[in-house]
Amino acid sequence: MNFGIVLAPRSGAEWVSAVQAAEQQGYGTVLLPDTLYTPSPFPALAAAAAVTSTLRLRPNVLASPMRTAAATVRETAALQLLSDGRFELGMGTGRPDAQAEAEKLGVTWGSAGERRRQLIETIEAVRAAVQPAPGIVIAASGPKMLATAAELADRVHLAVDPTATEDDLAQIVATVRDHTDRPIGFSLQAVAVGDQIPFYMSKYMGITIERLREANAAALLPGDPAEAAALLEQRREKYGIDELLVPGELAQAFAPILARFR
Repeated sequence: MNFGIVLAPRSGAEWVSAVQAAEQQGYGTVLLPDTLYTPSPFPALAAAAAVTSTLRLRPNVLASPMRTAAATVRETAALQLLSDGRFELGMGTGRPDAQAEAEKLGVTWGSAGERRRQLIETIEAVRAAVQPAPGIVIAASGPKMLATAAELADRVHLAVDPTATEDDLAQIVATVRDHTDRPIGFSLQAVAVGDQIPFYMSKYMGITIERLREANAAALLPGDPAEAAALLEQRREKYGIDELLVPGELAQAFAPILARFR
């Protein structure tokens, strides 16, 4: 299993401390959301590259309408250079609520099909122009995006609802496998560990630990480290879900689980 931690800078000094601590704790990747409510991921990840040596760096995830393909190529090339090839390009067509952010930036949001075509053009441009080409991670859940991910991605971020069940995960993975015989990794983001849930999820999404338990949510990990580790290994073997993304707020609760793998 591989583990990534999702963080956002609060200050320059705090960011340096946070990413160095993540590397020392055994996380393989640091991920930064791409929203107007968090710092721009490219300069923040460049700062992270300068103070780490093994940690991989990934936006989680760039929304395709927010940048031209040429702009993403330029920024990706810079990150690959500054990180000695540790950058991973995470992309998607945008969160449902990201249209308002596009309007603030003065960029065209476009239809779902247009955003998907723009994502494909950007990935093709990056692979053609950036050396070494970064690993491509595509966030997907619907049939058309899953088919696109099957064609282009090195890894698929399962962009499922927080209440998605084990059966939901199995169906999404099967859809990707139906479209390709290439080896592809799958990532899932934890939504809770034991009784702990990220603040943003409860405040802005109305998700509670009780709701997650009632839904038997797949991304709700048991508080017992042995049970959680066994569940993650089972999913890796059964579905190929070989990466778990941990919200920074859950890092302390997740530490005993991470220790079992390290």
